[in-house]
Amino acid sequence: MAAMTPKVLLQAYYKRGKYIAVPCPADPHDDPHVAWWWDHLAKQAHAISTAGFTSVWLPPVTKAAQGMSAAAHGYSVFDDYDIGSKSQKATVHTRYGNREQLTRCAAMLRANGLETYLDLQLNHRRGGVGPDGMTFEYVDAYGNKAGGRFPKNAQCFHSRYPAGHTPPEFHPEIPEDPDVPDGVWELREGSKVYFGPDLAHLTSKPPGYVRDGLVNNVAWLTRALDIQGYRLDHVQGISRDFLLDLLSQPPMRGLFAVGEYWDGDVGNVHGWVSSPHWMGGRCSAFDFPLYFRLLALANDPASVDMASLDHAGLVGVDPFHAVTFVENHDTESRRDLVSRNIQPEDKPFVYAYILTSEGLPCVFYKDWSRDPGCLGDRLQPIIQNLIWIHQKIAEGPTQQRWKDRGVFVYERTGGRRLLVALNKDKAASRTISGIATGFPPHTALHDYTGHSNGVSTDSDGRVRLTIPRNAHGLGYVCLSVTGIANEFANTPSSVTQVFEGARDLDIKPADNQATIRIGRIFVAAGEQIDASLTFDDTGFGASTRIVLELDDPSGATISMKAYGAGSSGERIAVAAAREGWYLFRIHSQNTATVNDRPPYKLAVTYTGPTTSA
Repeated sequence: MAAMTPKVLLQAYYKRGKYIAVPCPADPHDDPHVAWWWDHLAKQAHAISTAGFTSVWLPPVTKAAQGMSAAAHGYSVFDDYDIGSKSQKATVHTRYGNREQLTRCAAMLRANGLETYLDLQLNHRRGGVGPDGMTFEYVDAYGNKAGGRFPKNAQCFHSRYPAGHTPPEFHPEIPEDPDVPDGVWELREGSKVYFGPDLAHLTSKPPGYVRDGLVNNVAWLTRALDIQGYRLDHVQGISRDFLLDLLSQPPMRGLFAVGEYWDGDVGNVHGWVSSPHWMGGRCSAFDFPLYFRLLALANDPASVDMASLDHAGLVGVDPFHAVTFVENHDTESRRDLVSRNIQPEDKPFVYAYILTSEGLPCVFYKDWSRDPGCLGDRLQPIIQNLIWIHQKIAEGPTQQRWKDRGVFVYERTGGRRLLVALNKDKAASRTISGIATGFPPHTALHDYTGHSNGVSTDSDGRVRLTIPRNAHGLGYVCLSVTGIANEFANTPSSVTQVFEGARDLDIKPADNQATIRIGRIFVAAGEQIDASLTFDDTGFGASTRIVLELDDPSGATISMKAYGAGSSGERIAVAAAREGWYLFRIHSQNTATVNDRPPYKLAVTYTGPTTSA
């Protein structure tokens, strides 16, 4: 196996039950003092970074069909252009917060050096009206019904439906897209689940309408938040032709992407990832084949041969495209999808495997966090120790050093080398002699888990290891040369977030009759705010102006610039004297009837604080 740059992903949300999302101050069953989720994550951004995480997977950010109810996880997408900024489905906020809170959260994650990955539900839509449930109309920036961007009707959805789910009215002339791995179905432990009307990405009418609408929307989301990658929900229901097209368009081109291909067959998952007929290596995948092996090991260890972990799963054949995991929001909460899960006392053992192996490991928020109802009081120190080992020591290809039904020993052969031994026996430790290593003769090795005393290689570079019993999931050791130390240091990044004003979006265009509130950004003290305004100057005369204003946290205007015909793209720059919210406002003067409310894009580059109350 080839080496890859060490990274660790945090799935930064969870479900408290099958249909119960994260805590929310709007939920009468929650503590009214609980923070909105975007604020909660922003407050933890520095702790997430210093724990060794390098990237964060956010839940879906768009307005769900359920508004902000406990069932509004985000996967039942309603309005593609509502990120907590329109009054729809009885709320402005999504379950996780409003657009301003989301923008701040994204900026603070980047200020702590974390990449931000957006969860995209591209397969289906929910919340439509009409006899077929497929009519989707959205409010515009002024709150007018049916004025929002990317409305949909039955011709946006294909006509293949499972038995018992065919709408009373549908358009049989809209065929399913080509090259869809699993059609409208999702395979989950032998059962198939129907989610709702499936978008016809490539076969909609008029031709290209859904394809263009989705591509433009993902580009809008990427620019609005400054996103570095994507988690793609239920890729088995989406044409690879569309996905490859989407991921090749700017600004998505070259960004990280991982697909949820829910299948325990490594051949199927690897084929989707790597085959030229499918994704051709453009997209990674969650390692469900490995997950199901680890799930069996945790629940019925006697039935699993530890030797089968040698190059197991997708990561065993394609580590560059494998995202390994122990738990996620579905496997943890939905027994209708996965009949059993990994118990808390077994999770350290499984995390030890994925955090010392190749691939990109993903840690589940509920396992790491110390929030009420989460498992971090016990698991967080263990997971953070393993993240440290992953980031500081685990490098290079994997070579097996010993394997039998009860024990698996392997070595990461890059960098300073890492020797890992796993013992599944909960009743007894195992001592094994003569284990070959790549360490030089007479090298002192330290167990960086603290589970055993150090050892030294003999004159042949071999070691004798005692691996503790797997009580409470701690049956593992991780050894390398002595003296490895130092903390994680993040590299702060600025963001460039784009605020787009137009009648059919969520921010109003420029107006002669009123000063429009574009939006606020949360900036660290002393950092530069650099803003570029581009706009449609069709019909601009000599006296036509667009005026951009920037207010500081006290409400004082600290910058103002008037733009005329031909000045689109000019910038303003000002230093933030103190930490806080900075507000952009805009108005126009003397615009012509042909372009009385000019649309615009305001691209703002700034750095958020690393910590905040």
